[in-house]
Amino acid sequence: MATQAERVYESDLISGVWIAEPKVHGDERGLFVESYRREWIPGAREMIQTNRSNKQAGALVGLHYHLHQADYWYVISGSMRVVLHDLRVGSPTDGATQTIDLRGDVHKGVFIPPGVAHGFAAHTDLVMTYLVDGYYNPSDELGVAWDDQAIGADWGVASPVMSARDANNPRRSDIPDHQRPRWPLRT
Repeated sequence: MATQAERVYESDLISGVWIAEPKVHGDERGLFVESYRREWIPGAREMIQTNRSNKQAGALVGLHYHLHQADYWYVISGSMRVVLHDLRVGSPTDGATQTIDLRGDVHKGVFIPPGVAHGFAAHTDLVMTYLVDGYYNPSDELGVAWDDQAIGADWGVASPVMSARDANNPRRSDIPDHQRPRWPLRT
């Protein structure tokens, strides 16, 4: 059963970020949602891997970024605040920060292109899936400080629980030049 999205639109804050609001089909048995189609996102490459993440309320992940990999996030259950920050030197939206609230009962996905830092804070216990267009590459797993004042993120959690890696990411101004994404990215 192929379906079209209800609505797909590019962010008005960060170039290349797309938000999809898929159609929901339901009856007395339950519901069906086609949560992602490559054709919804102009220029998107094929997503080659799906991952699942379960997090407890208060968990904070990020901010991560990749020079070569795009992500597509979709919440199955629970709620989270997504924080996006454009790190791409020369991008028309370089330095822009955006927050998007995703919930399992409000069907919405977000496409995150390479060079856009991304993270989330779990506002409740949650289950999310995310698709990626590249296999895990440790040299493309980069990060920026979640609490960098230059980013100004509003995570919506008072006392986040996070990994040592995420707690120790460099500030935006301290990212080495060779790890700074450039616009347009060559992937």
